[in-house]
Amino acid sequence: MRSTSKISNINRATLLFPFALVLFEFAVYIANDMVQPAMLLVTQEFKVDPSWLPLSMAAFLVGGITLSWLTGPLSDQIGRRPVLLSGVIFFIMTCLATYFVHSIESFMALRVLQGIGLCFISTVGYATVQEAFDEKNAVKVSAIMSNVALLAPMIGPLAGAALIEFAPWRSCFLVIAILSFIALIGLWLKMPETVHPHSEKPPFSRIFHEYVALFKQRRLVLLAFLMPMLGMPLIAWIAMSPLILVNDFGFNLLEYGLWQLPVLGGLVLGNLCLMRATDYWPLGRSVLLCCWPVLAGVGLVLLGLLLQLETPLLLVLGICCCTFSEGLAMAVLYRFAIMASEQAKGAVSAGISIVVVAGYAIGIEVTRLCYMAWGIIGFTLTMAAFSCAFILMVRPCIKDEMAKRRSTSPC
Repeated sequence: MRSTSKISNINRATLLFPFALVLFEFAVYIANDMVQPAMLLVTQEFKVDPSWLPLSMAAFLVGGITLSWLTGPLSDQIGRRPVLLSGVIFFIMTCLATYFVHSIESFMALRVLQGIGLCFISTVGYATVQEAFDEKNAVKVSAIMSNVALLAPMIGPLAGAALIEFAPWRSCFLVIAILSFIALIGLWLKMPETVHPHSEKPPFSRIFHEYVALFKQRRLVLLAFLMPMLGMPLIAWIAMSPLILVNDFGFNLLEYGLWQLPVLGGLVLGNLCLMRATDYWPLGRSVLLCCWPVLAGVGLVLLGLLLQLETPLLLVLGICCCTFSEGLAMAVLYRFAIMASEQAKGAVSAGISIVVVAGYAIGIEVTRLCYMAWGIIGFTLTMAAFSCAFILMVRPCIKDEMAKRRSTSPC
């Protein structure tokens, strides 16, 4: 199936491919979110310390940068469809392989392999969306997909907690494999090919030089770096909340799952506001405005720390403000980043993915170490530091982007 022109209308037919892609994205994300509550049982079965728990997500994210450097340029050479479809098949196999692990080391190695599924979503899948749709519709479709993908962290913890009540924790991966197989069928039938077979392509042997040139582009790297800075409160919360809510506040697994809902609800609300505002605001304004709820979120989490409450209410409300900001800004930041370079979009998307996932992996490890050293105080201060750094860095960068667009747009 080959795309010959930009899609300018969003309707049921044009959304079939994005929905098939987001189902795979949902399956990959739920491989993290659904497994997090089960990690308490995993550490018990393998007789290891609970400090292994956040390492599951870190290992997953390490897998997310393992092949990003290859999947994007490879899809530029041979096409988006074969690369993405192969990635879905590989992910299904790694999920089913979970039934054969019998040590925490082999489990973590498999988590790295499962994380490779992330490489195909951003560098191939989302690059195809950006190429297949015109600019405003690409942002809208990305926001729609983000909302659907958000069902993973909203449903995942609850579904995982419920499933392990009556089934082995390995059954989580069987559910994930089934969802991925359904996505594979949809992508096989509906994914367009946006790479023209006769278009001029850089020699694949020059891939190293392509990345050197890519990472020399300060504007692109800065825009990519802003994404994990904005998203760290949510990612750190997903990674650490089983320890914080179960160990520090004494909640059970079901209560842990319920506390995830307002956090992800803020992200959904932010995405809905972005979809509404795209037709009325210049691209980039929502990113500037998102700094205010981020600032409010930092204030709430620090207030909760000072008051030393016996409930995580202020902490969760503060993270909700940050996730609302993420919904307002993330799709726009990605659009700015991927259009910041004239190089082939598969390679550009791969470069962005490497920066973003590496940022998340490093951020989670820093947050984990701070939590292990100073408890919830370390977690809160680390989250506040990431958010404050984002506020300081984003405004001049986005104002510059908006000025460039005004100067190049036709009168």
